[in-house]
Amino acid sequence: MVTPELAQRVAAISTDINSPLCVFMNRRGQIVRVGVGSLRQTQIPLVELPRYGDDRLCGLRCLVTQTEAEPPSQAILTTMALQRLDLLGVMVLTGAGSRGRGGRVSGYIEHTYLAHLVPQAESPWRVAAMALDQLCSQDFLALVEGLEAEFRRAFTARQVDQHSDLVVIVGLLTQNLTSDHFLHRFEELARLVESAGGQVLETIYQRRPRPHPQTVLGTGKVQEVALVAQTAGANLVVFDRDLSPVQVRNLENLMGLRVVDRTELILDIFAQRARTGAGKLQVELAQLEYQMPRLTGRGRAMSRLGGGIGTRGPGETKLETERRTIQRRINRLQQEVNQLQAHRSRLRHQRQSDNLPSIAIVGYTNAGKSSLVNALTNAQVYAADQLFATLDPTTRRLTIPDPVTQRPISLVLTDTVGFIEELPASLMDAFRATLEEVTEADALIQVVDISHPAWPDQINWVMEILKSMPVTPGPMLLVFNKSDRVDAAALAVVQSRYPQAVFISATERWGLEVLRDRLLQLIAYAGAG
Repeated sequence: MVTPELAQRVAAISTDINSPLCVFMNRRGQIVRVGVGSLRQTQIPLVELPRYGDDRLCGLRCLVTQTEAEPPSQAILTTMALQRLDLLGVMVLTGAGSRGRGGRVSGYIEHTYLAHLVPQAESPWRVAAMALDQLCSQDFLALVEGLEAEFRRAFTARQVDQHSDLVVIVGLLTQNLTSDHFLHRFEELARLVESAGGQVLETIYQRRPRPHPQTVLGTGKVQEVALVAQTAGANLVVFDRDLSPVQVRNLENLMGLRVVDRTELILDIFAQRARTGAGKLQVELAQLEYQMPRLTGRGRAMSRLGGGIGTRGPGETKLETERRTIQRRINRLQQEVNQLQAHRSRLRHQRQSDNLPSIAIVGYTNAGKSSLVNALTNAQVYAADQLFATLDPTTRRLTIPDPVTQRPISLVLTDTVGFIEELPASLMDAFRATLEEVTEADALIQVVDISHPAWPDQINWVMEILKSMPVTPGPMLLVFNKSDRVDAAALAVVQSRYPQAVFISATERWGLEVLRDRLLQLIAYAGAG
């Protein structure tokens, strides 16, 4: 790794300038970079490393100096792990030494430490104390080759068993969130990851008054997340909030992993769940509208021309070409969504001409809307205990006998896409054709999962989304589903709070007769209004 003479010269220079020194060398022993400052301050950006990956080391060794007579700090070892350095030699300086003739120096080094990464261990690194001559006599090339062989075996085994993304989820508890709200939101993020087909390996959060404008988290916490992700073998980091394009770029540069925010995660779930042509159309539009402002910052190849002398010229950059292509596609998709709106409007007018009252079923995702449609109409709508299990709206006819005359009365039930806290604006815009089923309905049923600990907040979020729609929906009936999962005392409290609500269990099919009677009253009230 290093000769005793070179080590003493580095130590002497560090003592003279009274600052730590970092010397990076390649596997041939050639010095490729020298930095003044700690390893964290002088670290090489991940994009500039010779190579990077979970199955190998980066190809660089580093020799650093420090004056503290103690093993290398957590910050130094974390930086070593993030850069995946081959080896790290730490020299503890005495503060004094001697210089001989010909520039020979000696006596500056008290003792040394050798640190390196290890695969599949409780600690991601190993640190050994030794004398300088022991450090210099090590066969470092053989040690590194052996370590890389172990990393490759561990990586191959993990890839064979991997059928999904391995995810670290990250949350930020700010001053405008209560602990309970943050906890429910964080648990919901884990459910979203599972719904998208990912596997949550670790969860990390930080408490800050407000997000950091560049990296959301503090610098130290970003490095902690990167280290945890690397140790756990994760290939994706998911944040519990929306991130700006700059924040995503900064985080990916610091962590060396793909970073996804909450909106992109929801869009991915929608892309998987869309089955019909209309659903796929609206999902693609939402994804393109999300990607449009995030085209910048993809590196020098995507930068804009015309920034100054020597940069102007004919033609357009790759960024402008891609932006124009996406914008043309967005315009085309918006036209198709408008056509979809017109088609669904014609279907609604046809139902109105048949004098069929319509009821739209709304609610927070996974509240049991599809299960309720199946229970009432014997439909075969896909229903599962997942967030956004169904995406495409489903319309079914329901016939209920009049309780007095026994005359059959028909109405139309429409199962709509589930709502969620802070529903992304791109989804609201892209799914306007679907959401019109809500605004054009004669009445609404809001299904609430009473077994969820945050059901009051879910009611509020659904109401917020309904209020944001351009047309105020009609009268609404509150239906508490999954009532069989709540004890009698808790159920009685909710019943006293919402005396006009209906309490059912769609899967157990109880409470449905009461619901049918209330549906007749609801459409009668809507027709009178």
